Amino acid sequence: MATLANRVYDNGLTVLDTEANRVDICSSEPSTYTAATSTDTLGNTTSISISAPTDGDTSGRKVTLSAISGASVTATGTATHYAITDTSNTRLLVTGSLSSFQAVTSGNTFSLTAVDVEIPDPA
Repeated sequence: MATLANRVYDNGLTVLDTEANRVDICSSEPSTYTAATSTDTLGNTTSISISAPTDGDTSGRKVTLSAISGASVTATGTATHYAITDTSNTRLLVTGSLSSFQAVTSGNTFSLTAVDVEIPDPA
C-alpha cells in the first residue's frame, strides 16, 4: 500500500492557510477563478480564517474554514456551492457543494458553517 508523509499533505493544504483570502457562495460549481468571483457568485466575504493542517477526520490531513456569518449577498439566486479563492494571484483553490441549497436575495447577508477540506490517505 502506498503512503504519504504528513509533510506532503501539509504542503498542499498550507496553500489554503496562507493564500486563500475570499469565499464566495455560487449558483453553480465554478470551474475557474472568474466564474467563482464574477459569473457564478451570489455573495462573498474576505473575512475568512483557515486553520493550519491537522489530522483528517477519517484519514489523511485537513484544514478547516471557520464558520462565516454576516457576509454580503450581492445577487439574487439559489446558492448551491462555495468557492475559496486567492484574489492576489487570481486562483480558484477549492469548490464544494453546500450542505443545503439556499435562496438568497441581493442586499441580505449569508452564513456558512465551518467547512473541512481534507486530503484522504491513499487507498
